[in-house]
Amino acid sequence: MPKQARTLNDRELQKLLEFVSKKNNARRNRTMILLTHLSGMRIGEVAAVRYCDVVAADGTIRSEINLSANQTKGDRGRTVLLNERMRGELAAYVAGRRIKDTKLPLFPTQRSAGFSANSLTQVINSLYKQAGFDGCSSHSGRRGFLTNLSEKGVSARVMMALAGHKNMATTQRYIDLRPGVLRNAVELI
Repeated sequence: MPKQARTLNDRELQKLLEFVSKKNNARRNRTMILLTHLSGMRIGEVAAVRYCDVVAADGTIRSEINLSANQTKGDRGRTVLLNERMRGELAAYVAGRRIKDTKLPLFPTQRSAGFSANSLTQVINSLYKQAGFDGCSSHSGRRGFLTNLSEKGVSARVMMALAGHKNMATTQRYIDLRPGVLRNAVELI
């Protein structure tokens, strides 16, 4: 079985975001990374999300992103819920953009309208590596999202729904067992 992507704790995520803030396309890259960490989006979903999926007709940030089957993995769409922090991040990102066509991808590249899932994976993997986070990949945010929910006592069924998984066993494989959680568990006895 291949090794799973490393997850980041809150301090490490902050360090990553500080690193990203000093790079080109800082706001865009920060927003893309946080969509994986705060909303559990797959990197292909981040690449496929469009301006109209995120911004309502009145200019406000939606509280959820409704992804169609062709924007997500598998043969069905899914709804991604956005917490207040993520909505704030998206608002800051779109405030600095001039949008001509709301059907285009939310995150353009320098050369094209948007990333492919593969090209975005390479960008995110490179940012983790440059920031010194060995073992991290474009999947780290999604795994961290589910691990954090688990550590906060969210049920596996709720996590399964938030991740868009069909099978609970898939969701459970995403959860990282951090040493502090194990220590806290034995202290409950």
